[in-house]
Amino acid sequence: MGGKAQLFIASLLFAALAVPGSTAQTADQAWLNRPVWAEKGTIPFYWVNPMRSDGLEKQAADELTRGILNLHGSDHLTDDGEEFGYIILGTAAEIKKEWPESRPPDDLPAEGFSISSFRAKQEKKSLIVAGGDERGVLYGAYAFLRYIAEHNGVPNTTIREVPAFKIRWVDEWDNPDGTIERGYAGPSIFFENGNVREDLAPVSEYGRLLASIGINGLNVNNVNAAPQLLNSDHLKQLARIADALRPWGVHLALSVSVASPQTIGGLSTYDPLDPAVKAWWAAKADEIYTLIPDFAGFTVKADTEGQPGPASFGRTPADAANTLAAALQSHGGIVLYRGFVYNHHLDWRDPKADRARAAYDIFHPLDGKFAPNVIVQTKEGPIDFQAREPVSPLFSGLEHVGQAMEVQITQEYTGQQRHLVYLAPMWKQVLDFDLHADNRFTPVKDILAGKSFNQPLGGIVGVACVGRDRWLGSPLALANLYAFGRLAWDPSLDPAQIAEEWIKQSISSDPQVVATVQNMLMQSWPAYEQYTGPLGLQTLTDITGSHYGPNIESSERNGWGQWHDADAKGLGKDRTVATGSGFTGQYPPQIAKLYENSAYTPENLLLFFHHVPYTWRLYPKTVHTMVEGRPEYQTEPSKTVIQYLYDSHYEGAAQAAKFVADWDSLKSKLDPALFEDVRARLVYQSGHAIVWRDAVVQYFLKLSGIPDEKGRAGHYPGRLEAEDAKLDGYKVIDITPWEDASGGKAVSCDKPQLPAEALAAPTGPGNLTSCAAEWTWSGAAGHYNVVVQYFAPSGGGAGLGLLINYQAIDTWFARADLPSTVPNGDNSTRHTTSNVNLKPGDVLSVRGVPGGSNHAALDYIEVTPTQPAQ
Repeated sequence: MGGKAQLFIASLLFAALAVPGSTAQTADQAWLNRPVWAEKGTIPFYWVNPMRSDGLEKQAADELTRGILNLHGSDHLTDDGEEFGYIILGTAAEIKKEWPESRPPDDLPAEGFSISSFRAKQEKKSLIVAGGDERGVLYGAYAFLRYIAEHNGVPNTTIREVPAFKIRWVDEWDNPDGTIERGYAGPSIFFENGNVREDLAPVSEYGRLLASIGINGLNVNNVNAAPQLLNSDHLKQLARIADALRPWGVHLALSVSVASPQTIGGLSTYDPLDPAVKAWWAAKADEIYTLIPDFAGFTVKADTEGQPGPASFGRTPADAANTLAAALQSHGGIVLYRGFVYNHHLDWRDPKADRARAAYDIFHPLDGKFAPNVIVQTKEGPIDFQAREPVSPLFSGLEHVGQAMEVQITQEYTGQQRHLVYLAPMWKQVLDFDLHADNRFTPVKDILAGKSFNQPLGGIVGVACVGRDRWLGSPLALANLYAFGRLAWDPSLDPAQIAEEWIKQSISSDPQVVATVQNMLMQSWPAYEQYTGPLGLQTLTDITGSHYGPNIESSERNGWGQWHDADAKGLGKDRTVATGSGFTGQYPPQIAKLYENSAYTPENLLLFFHHVPYTWRLYPKTVHTMVEGRPEYQTEPSKTVIQYLYDSHYEGAAQAAKFVADWDSLKSKLDPALFEDVRARLVYQSGHAIVWRDAVVQYFLKLSGIPDEKGRAGHYPGRLEAEDAKLDGYKVIDITPWEDASGGKAVSCDKPQLPAEALAAPTGPGNLTSCAAEWTWSGAAGHYNVVVQYFAPSGGGAGLGLLINYQAIDTWFARADLPSTVPNGDNSTRHTTSNVNLKPGDVLSVRGVPGGSNHAALDYIEVTPTQPAQ
């Protein structure tokens, strides 16, 4: 091997050794690490006085003291405040008995609180944080801290709040082995190697985070339940988790398998109506409450996606739910029975078959048959956490049983925390949606709160899946956890307001930072929808695999029922009563009429409900602009569906690129570590948005045969395909699905792999060889940015480098925790080398050294000018 190649490989090994490691999560990486007040002044309180010195009131006092000092940037309280002295905390009854002149409210319900002030004999005012119960005291303390962090001062009017929903839970899909299904932030904080972890300090810190946003329940394990967690040994271990959460008012719950009486109980059946099965569940509930007196209850996933259920015995979900509910009832526990029940072996050729119908078809006939302590846990939409879905009709289809709406904080179908997607606007649209049940005003939030159908139990559950990598991995993803708690407490809140709160508590109160990050958050969901699956196509991702990168046909011609029915003439799923699956008929008449007619259906759901030709014209758009301070309105011509698909994907990718520029504008105002961490994520997202853009537009260009009016789809100036290069060691391969590579092909290096021990070697091995792809530049002389589009499958790391005239100018190590072990859109990644000086005849080459399952595969390079040619 020549000297230049030796130097190239040595530089690759250096780059590999320089890859930074992940940092473990700590509590101060979330919103409780509040920045100091904008104007410090003096601390206006010198004594935090709880009515009780134990329990949640002590926690409330400790949190107030810690929070005020943190906000002020001090280490002790002082007696030099000009206006306020005491902060008094306790239940309304306790405060009224000790301080009757403070006049705390008499009608505070459980978990509610009020914040007010009064002046007694002392010269200074006292601030009163009164709770309807101890939980309310703690929630009031956090609300007070939130207020002063956001407003840089103390409230001068009484604040009174009561949570809208009784059930405000997070679900953790953790497995006993420490893995987390759909968890994107490292291993479990609860489990490891089949048991509860010894170190539960992170669990206590998580309880603290949840309490700060009013969450009162935590389901600790995967809904694809591990039955062994119900055995006596594991229940004793789980009691330790409950102990860690209890000081924060968060109660433990468990996902259980309805087959447990057979799988771990030794019975010959798990028929929910069998007396022995009922007795087994009753005894198991008694055992649980002996160990965990405040146990919250069970969550059940059954008869779906391979999970056992009552249908095996000809029983209904109500039969199973009621058996569990009877076991829990005397202890005060509840059952959350998931409405996510469907057949994943549907016949795609049957126009009446439709996964969206399943929850309503199964549960609506059971309305009125559930026990009082059963809640049906209904997903926000009828499919599965897609980028956009209509509201589930089941919310209006159950009037005699409480419901809890299930949303996903972990971004399973929305970028898996690698993409910035702020989900609060999506949730808010669902909560506010008026279903017009019984021809009256019935927004989803009122149904969940029991206002519409007079059901006392209901609420909202968020699938969080926190891990050991800073809770949710990405710092900005914590905005989703925070927003979930705030909307669970008060669904009338504006997502933009929630974003502002979170930014001020988590990042900075600088006006430019707040405005910029708030705008990024609010634009992120629309952008993701634009570059993945607009017009109600859902997310055109790999639904049978990773749920991450583009794989359009994975949702076609199979049993899963997420079909979009694309063909050469048109696309979209016909769900009308007249000609399709009949799904629209599950809605109350006013909404059914809206969705039945394509002329009335909102455009952002058009293809969810209707199959239309590519030439179908959408509504003209009215665009509002300001000219010399005056508003002007212009009507844009209507677009065809196919042109909208082209335009939206380019616009969404452009917005993703703008996130990088927006973040860059804040560099001088941000913590350097936070800036670099988030910037790297945004740069990756902007590149992956291009992968999505190109995959979807070239797929529909090929399928429809209709060109992009703007000449972009299928035309990429400056792009040089790897399969067209002069190859040394590289071989041309097909990519599956074909749309995940430019032109459907890439090149892969088949030379000896980089051994794992090479990364630890001081000098690196001397016998490595590399592959090369080579192009000769025929463009104008000038300075260019050179993008290398490559694949970084999991299970290995490859060395890559860009060379000009056989001299390495940039090297990097291609290793990433991305889905899939083969090259495809899950792991298609770009690396940009900026300001490269090129002249005609220069040889550009990319060299790669494979490692593990990563064969240094290349898709293309793209050369774009950074300044005018000279």
